Amino acid sequence: GWKVTLSSEHWLRVCAMWTAAARQLCPLRLPQRAAFSVTAAARMAVPRLLTESQRPEILGALAKQGWKVTPSRDAIEKQFKFADFNEAWGFMNRVALKAEQMNHHPEWFNVYNNVKITLSTHDCGGLSQNDVDLAYFIEKVAKN
Repeated sequence: GWKVTLSSEHWLRVCAMWTAAARQLCPLRLPQRAAFSVTAAARMAVPRLLTESQRPEILGALAKQGWKVTPSRDAIEKQFKFADFNEAWGFMNRVALKAEQMNHHPEWFNVYNNVKITLSTHDCGGLSQNDVDLAYFIEKVAKN
């Protein structure tokens, strides 16, 4: 069978697009907090892609901190290694709180003490200032 995986950001968008009638038919109910996030996100302006003139300076500065441009898409990524699972999970929790506050959620993969993060803005189809801001926040958290 088919398996579809959606990020929480995409899932919230899908839920926001349902009509009132479809919501009544669907047994799945999102928590009230998530419904508020959809409303708040709907009011936000769509981020803009980084321009070609912005990219060398911005991506160069992030490259010095270990971020790499993802070869297959307009995204950046970095691998983090921590002392153990507890430290990796704590790092992810701190990033998750900021991501929720920004309404900009990373793609990430965690195995024991390794965390791989990929940043791209789905709303505009590539890298935006949101990715840059979150990358710098992630760096700050990783150093603490």
